[in-house]
Amino acid sequence: MAEKSSEVRQLESFGYKQELRRGLTLPDVVLYGVLFMVIIAPHSIYGYVMADGGGMPTLVYLVGFCAIFFTALSYMAMSNKFPIAGSVYSYVQRGINPHIGFLSGWLILLDYCIAPALLYTMVGNWGVALVDALFGFQAAWVPWVWIVAFIAFNTFVNIRGIGMTKGIDYVFFAVEILIVIAFVVLAIGYISGGGGTGEFNLDPIWQPGKVTPSFIAAACSIACLNFLGFDGISTLAEETEHPEKNIGRGILIALFIIVICFMLQTYFAALAMPLDTPGFNVDTAFFQTGAAVGGQAFYIILLVVNILAIGVANIMNAQLAASRLLYGMGRDKVIPSFFGKVHPKYQTPWLASFFIGGIALVLTFLGVEKLTTLVNFGALTSFMVLNFAVFWYFWVREGKRGAYAVLRYIICPFCGIAILFFIFTGFETFTMTVGFIWLAIGIIVGAVKSKGYKEVPEAFKNLEF
Repeated sequence: MAEKSSEVRQLESFGYKQELRRGLTLPDVVLYGVLFMVIIAPHSIYGYVMADGGGMPTLVYLVGFCAIFFTALSYMAMSNKFPIAGSVYSYVQRGINPHIGFLSGWLILLDYCIAPALLYTMVGNWGVALVDALFGFQAAWVPWVWIVAFIAFNTFVNIRGIGMTKGIDYVFFAVEILIVIAFVVLAIGYISGGGGTGEFNLDPIWQPGKVTPSFIAAACSIACLNFLGFDGISTLAEETEHPEKNIGRGILIALFIIVICFMLQTYFAALAMPLDTPGFNVDTAFFQTGAAVGGQAFYIILLVVNILAIGVANIMNAQLAASRLLYGMGRDKVIPSFFGKVHPKYQTPWLASFFIGGIALVLTFLGVEKLTTLVNFGALTSFMVLNFAVFWYFWVREGKRGAYAVLRYIICPFCGIAILFFIFTGFETFTMTVGFIWLAIGIIVGAVKSKGYKEVPEAFKNLEF
C-alpha cells in the first residue's frame, strides 16, 4: 500500500477523506484568484466608480483594497490552521462552532449563487453590443444565446476537472495582461498627444476637499464588489499542494497583483476621459474610453476580451468556488448530501456544479440592477463572522498572547469587522430585506438539519466547542 501524503494525513485529521484531485501549486492558486477577481474587472463598473468617486477612481480602488485587506489576513490565518474545502463555512465551524459555521456558509451561498448570474447577465448585454457593432443587428433573444452557451461550457469544464480549468486560466491570464498593456500604451499616446486632460496629474488619485467619510463609504461599497473573489481561493484547499502555506499566501499575492492592475487601468482611463467629458456614459464609460484612445477596432477588441474573460475565466472560477462550498456543506449533510457526491472519474463535485449552472440561468431573469444590490450582502456578513472567528479561536480558545497576537488576532480582525459593518449599514432596503429573509430561511434549515441545533456533523462529534 502506497504511503499517504502529508496532505492526505492532514485532511484525515479533520475527519475527512481525500476525494478531490490534488495538484494545484502556489502559482496556480494565485492565477485562480487573479482571474476570479478579473484583471479587467474595472471595465464593467468603471463608469459608476468614476462618477461616485468624484473623478478619483484610482483612489476608490486603493480604499477598497485597504478595506478588504484585514479580512484577507483573517482568511490567511484560518487557512493556515484549517486547510480544508468550504472556505468561511469550514473556518467558522471550527473557529466558533459548527452551527454558526453553517449559518456563515449559508450567508455566503447568497453571494456565490448570485455572482455567476450577475456576470452572465452582463456578458449577455455585452454580447448584444458586440453583435450590434459588428452586424448592426439587435433582437431580444441575442443575450440568451450568449448566456446559455457560456453556462453550458463553464458547467462542462467544471465537471471535467480542475486540470482543464487550470489550462484555460493560463490562456486568459495572458490575454488580459496583453489588453491591459495595450490600453495603457494607447492611453499614454492619446494623453501625450493632447487628448483627455492633455497632461499626467494626480487627479485620479487625490483631489483636495473631495475625500469625506461619505466618499470613503461609497468607495468601499463600490470597489469591494470587484475585490470579491479573493476568498474563492480558500475553497481549493483540498486540491492544492501544501494548502496550509499556499492558500493564505495565494490570497495576499493575488490581492496585491489585482489592486496594482486596477489602479493602473483606472488612472490612465480617468486622464484619457475625465468625468466632465461631454457624453460620458456610466454604463459604457471604459469602452467609450477604449474607443477614444484606440478607435472602433479597439472598442470591439475590448468587448470581445471582456465577454470571453468574464464569460469564461471569471464565471468558471466563480462556479468552481460555489460548487466546492456546496461540496463541503453537502458532505457534512447540513444541506442535501447529494451536493457532496464526487464524480468517480473526474473527482469533481459534479452535481453541485450542475446545480450552480442551473440556478445561475434562473437568476439571470432578475436583471443586473437587482442582482448587483444582492451580491455583497452574503459576502460581507459572513466576512464579519469570519473576522470574529479569528479573535475567538486564536485569542480566546488557544490563548495566544504577546504583541504579535494583539495585532494579528485582535486589532486586525476587529478593524475588518468595523470596516465591513460601515459598508453594511449603507445597503439599500431591498438588499437588507432579501438578505435577512435568506438568513431566516437558513436558521430554519439549520434547525431542521441539526434537530434543533443539537446534532453536529459526523466530523465534529469528537471535538469540543
